[in-house]
Amino acid sequence: MKYTPNPPAVVEEMLQTIGLNSLEDLFIDIKDDLKIKNGLKLTAGMGEMELRQQLKSLAAGNINTENYPCFLGAGAYDHYIPAALEQLLLRSEFYTAYTPYQPEISQGILQSIFEYQTMICKLTGMDVANASMYDGGSALAEACNLACVSSKGRKKVIIADTVHPEYLDILKAYALSGHMEVVLVPGHDGSADIDAMIKAIDGETACAVIQQPNFYGILEDGSALEKALHENKALFIMAVNPISLAILKSPAQWGADIAVGEGQALGNSLSFGGPYLGFFAASKSLMRKMPGRIVGQTTDLDGKRAFVLTLQAREQHIRREKASSNICSNEALCALAASMYLTFVGEQGLKDIAMRCHHLASYAHKQLVQAGFQLKYDKPYFCEFAVKVADPAAANQKLLENGIIGGYELEDALLLAFTEKRSKSEIDQLLAVLGGK
Repeated sequence: MKYTPNPPAVVEEMLQTIGLNSLEDLFIDIKDDLKIKNGLKLTAGMGEMELRQQLKSLAAGNINTENYPCFLGAGAYDHYIPAALEQLLLRSEFYTAYTPYQPEISQGILQSIFEYQTMICKLTGMDVANASMYDGGSALAEACNLACVSSKGRKKVIIADTVHPEYLDILKAYALSGHMEVVLVPGHDGSADIDAMIKAIDGETACAVIQQPNFYGILEDGSALEKALHENKALFIMAVNPISLAILKSPAQWGADIAVGEGQALGNSLSFGGPYLGFFAASKSLMRKMPGRIVGQTTDLDGKRAFVLTLQAREQHIRREKASSNICSNEALCALAASMYLTFVGEQGLKDIAMRCHHLASYAHKQLVQAGFQLKYDKPYFCEFAVKVADPAAANQKLLENGIIGGYELEDALLLAFTEKRSKSEIDQLLAVLGGK
């Protein structure tokens, strides 16, 4: 597409119309010390071959998971992506497809979203799922917002501080609106303090939130919290790891009203931080107030199966005062990748992946303990745990120098994650570099 800028005369007319004297006046709110004074100082143009070589040289400076074994998790995980998925996702009708606003136009994309929703429901055990959210953090914040909206005046959100810190930050940003009051309950020995969370429940409580496994990789027990919440007519929200659901109890089995999480692990690459995929599923009673969009299945005038957008509780489609969210889009391509991934690996394959992750973590745990290391929190885990080290930053630097991407740095520990891509030999190499006592 050719870009043709406005000629100077048109620019001048537009500036006069809005009462400005120059283009610089448009940026008067930007501080002078943030402005470039002497131009961009771009180099001379390059030919295609030279440009490609330059870009390759720049890209070579990145540390990537193709060349380095990665033990970094903390919310984003280096899982294997089937080659067929990567190839199919490159089809132009997928990655150029505009988010469907008109229910009748894009039957293929609508069907893929419907199938994604169905798989998320099966994975979480919940009744209904939406077309996806921006990421796990926004999904959690939207879940808490929905709880407050549906509770008719309750604003209190009780959440464990063992939930991912970035999720907490997003929730606090949402709470600035005044529609939510976030009560952060400190954990105990790496786990949520369920007793303290139950004591915080009162008549103003809309919901309570735990993460399973939590940020430190530890498995939580939310049964007592679920019972106390429902006795008080409040909602129980769980943030979950989708891969873990192949072998752990589903949110529905825990009695959750809303299940959310980060879907990056389902066929989406790390991509240096995004875009990612938030999934959101809930019980049927909350369906009409769910954020984002839901694709439904129906029949057309000829009696053939058709797909439509339905039950959109966002302010673009219904009266603003009745809207439960202003989320106006979804991560359709990332959701499609998740659907492909779940289809390719299947139920047994997903279970095998989850079991391999856990077995590798268990092997690493055993080897680390034998070498004299201690876990920061010696509790049940799925595929991630924190191991104590004197200087986490120095340990990571040493690992990097030996061709290994280490863990997430805590104050006195490294949070290490083990996916199905890792091997016992890589774990042995990790241990050899870290050393022992």
